[in-house]
Amino acid sequence: MAERDVTGASERNNIIMSGISKLMNKSFLQRTISGILLVIVALVTIIMGKDVLFFTISAISLIGIFELYRVFGIEKSLVGIVGYIGTAVYLMCIRCSYEEYLMPLFILILMLLMAVYVLSFPKYKAELIMAAYFGLFYVTIMLTCIYRIRMLSGGVYLVWLIFLCSWGCDTCAYLTGVMFGKHKMAPILSPKKSIEGGIGGIFGAALLGFIYACIFGDKMNEISNPQIIVPVICAVAAVISQIGDLAASGIKRDHDIKDYGKLIPGHGGILDRFDSVIFTAPVIYYLVMYL
Repeated sequence: MAERDVTGASERNNIIMSGISKLMNKSFLQRTISGILLVIVALVTIIMGKDVLFFTISAISLIGIFELYRVFGIEKSLVGIVGYIGTAVYLMCIRCSYEEYLMPLFILILMLLMAVYVLSFPKYKAELIMAAYFGLFYVTIMLTCIYRIRMLSGGVYLVWLIFLCSWGCDTCAYLTGVMFGKHKMAPILSPKKSIEGGIGGIFGAALLGFIYACIFGDKMNEISNPQIIVPVICAVAAVISQIGDLAASGIKRDHDIKDYGKLIPGHGGILDRFDSVIFTAPVIYYLVMYL
């Protein structure tokens, strides 16, 4: 019995030491430095809010939609240009609070894309037209929920829940997966992700949410009982953020690419870093609105 206990303890120590050595590699350090810089940029832009945050989100959206269009090979095509113009008009409607014009805008963009499809047939496949339209929703509309939350009463505190759930979950899942991951979550989509890492990410996000609510709960005017509600929101959004991460990986797998870009060292492109944020932002926005 004693020998088995010693052997078991030795194996656990070896696993932990192996995990620590993996964490100290060059890729992780580069990823960490880039992550810290991103947090600093997020701090500055979100605290300043309004136009500073709006134009930052706008830039991220336009770069992100360019990266997505590049995957489909339409980044410099006429359908891509329609998508960029539609993105810009949508962003201005959000900034000027012209919510009543959004549905007509979506219909107009679809009509313009279909006009390009018909008038230039058979230059563009139907799948490319759908990809151009999809990009507007997948990148721009979902990311602008960051700006929408920031503009709520107490939004300067609520908006951080997005990053606690996405980047916090991502970091906790990565650390837990490296240290203890054994069972693959999605071996084809993302071979390095583990079930243990996913669970660690959810619990890590919930814990971060609880700590955050204990510190800033009285500032969150939109939420009652924040010490209870915020961890629940963070846990739910953490699950969704991992789906968003895997969805972005699925698009890359379908088109046989490793990263969407090389803009952020250690992370890849905008979509590589904001893939989970894209899904988390609207979830947090509507959970906050309804809870």
